[in-house]
Amino acid sequence: QVQLVESGGGLVQAGGSLRLSCAASVRTFSTYRMGWFRQAPGKEREFVAAISGTGGNTNYAGSVKGRFTISRDNAKNTVYLQMNSLKLEDTAVYYCAASTSYSTIYSQNTYNYWGQGTQVTVSS
Repeated sequence: QVQLVESGGGLVQAGGSLRLSCAASVRTFSTYRMGWFRQAPGKEREFVAAISGTGGNTNYAGSVKGRFTISRDNAKNTVYLQMNSLKLEDTAVYYCAASTSYSTIYSQNTYNYWGQGTQVTVSS
């Protein structure tokens, strides 16, 4: 069983930055692909970013590409999401997810484990 705990959410003004962290309680963290998803009020959960087990490959949703950076530290069993130039539309609950599957990283169904989520609110 993998437990994921997100942190780092909060309230930030538009144009500001936040860094989310997700700590995983698992021995073989480097074998998991990791992803970030988000869900805004009244909307479906959507893909934000993903990273391979080694950290060598990353993928982003078009809406965040160039502003967000996903990274991981396998020695610390932690994945990060650095969010810069935040916009009002980035307001959402952000979820960390772990996958042992080789299916598409963009689908929620690919991910076996989920964190509880952390709220990010961007104000004007």
